[in-house]
Amino acid sequence: MAILPYNNDSFDAHLPLLIIGAGACGLVAALAAQEAGVELAVLERDALPRGSTAMSSGFIPAANTRFQHELGVTDSAEVMAEDIQKKNGFEADPAIVELLATQSGHTIEWLAGEHGVPFELVEGFLYPGHRHLRMHATPRRTGEELMGALLNAAEAAGIDILAQARVVDLHVDDTQRVRGVTIERPDGSRESIGCDALILACNGYGGNVELVERYLPTLKHALYYGHEGNQGDALLWGQAMGASTKDLGACQGHGSLATPHQILISWALMMQGGIQVNLNGKRFSNEHGGYSEQAAKVLAQPEQVAWNLFDARIQESAQAFEDYRNAQESGAVRSFATLEEMAAGLGLPLTALQATFAAMQQHAEEQTPDTFGRHFEPANLLKPPYYAIRVTGALFHTQGGLEVNPTARVLNTQGQALPNLFAAGGAARGVSGSNDSGYLSGNGLLSAVVLGAVAGKSAAELLHLKLSSAALP
Repeated sequence: MAILPYNNDSFDAHLPLLIIGAGACGLVAALAAQEAGVELAVLERDALPRGSTAMSSGFIPAANTRFQHELGVTDSAEVMAEDIQKKNGFEADPAIVELLATQSGHTIEWLAGEHGVPFELVEGFLYPGHRHLRMHATPRRTGEELMGALLNAAEAAGIDILAQARVVDLHVDDTQRVRGVTIERPDGSRESIGCDALILACNGYGGNVELVERYLPTLKHALYYGHEGNQGDALLWGQAMGASTKDLGACQGHGSLATPHQILISWALMMQGGIQVNLNGKRFSNEHGGYSEQAAKVLAQPEQVAWNLFDARIQESAQAFEDYRNAQESGAVRSFATLEEMAAGLGLPLTALQATFAAMQQHAEEQTPDTFGRHFEPANLLKPPYYAIRVTGALFHTQGGLEVNPTARVLNTQGQALPNLFAAGGAARGVSGSNDSGYLSGNGLLSAVVLGAVAGKSAAELLHLKLSSAALP
């Protein structure tokens, strides 16, 4: 993988726009660009496009949508932007935060109305940091279903997706303009395709062990639960071209991945009253603080595991999540009639477990926060029968990347836009600040989908401008 100097190279083919990556980001960018009348192709390294999107829960936050209005939810882009910034400690670029919040509702409604993505508002609980119900998902609540809907939309729109086409080189001239790419097929053969604009939609570096160790040392031993193709290609290409990078220590972790089953367990269990205990039967954090930073906290426990504990009320609501149902079918969910049975079945010290439950009861009765700052409501205290899932902490995807402006153009280290290079999703700097604690639920797909749409439209505008200029006498 390299940046090759452009010397009037003869390409095997040419297209006005190329998009690297056929996850949610790349597909949405393609839909937006083609709608604007641009001829393009999406280059995908895998035989079947999936990416990290398919491994996610598929939740996209958006404000002021018709889906919210239909259920009586009042929300605004301003409030959503405030929530994002508060979670990240006001470290993100305010212009990008405002852009994503402002465009989120329109983007969701456009995908639903124009491209048939069956979004609905997720009800029943608030994720940490969100003041209003604003998570939009497809009915099965899986990223796999979201990817299927986007692929159907791309097919219906006649978008060309070149599968098994791994981009290995970018051809760049001395003005830092990308002139084309080289792709490699599974048999080792190579082809070159010229372009007038390029969108990097190939996510971050979570699958690159060396880069994770360099930028995310606290998670270097974490299980990586993202797409193995996320090797940091966009980051490395951008750095070689003199692009500015920001917040490379930012990521989305998750403190609730069933182990050894490797199935994502929704944080809704915690938000509805569930708790996590370590192998000593003790809680070790405020489970309402956020699932991203919880990954490192779980990994710091004995054997790098914890038990999710919840009850029948929460178990019933969790049936709405296909991932949870899959966890049940795989045997990850265990049930116990009493606290004594659960302690014995999980190998936890009964005295410590009883003390943990007694402390929650006391804090609920006295309406006082516990030592971690969590409040317990009497109505949400856990009651028998109890349920348990053994979980570990995992790295899902990185949130730092190439710095972009509000048109998704990649900036150089002097703050100037590179001539024709765009980035979105995990390839671009996100809105999660500088570390693992700034991730607000949904930030990853928010950047992928909304910034992806912006990148597609902006690339189309650049290409139309180029055509208009060329037509001038």
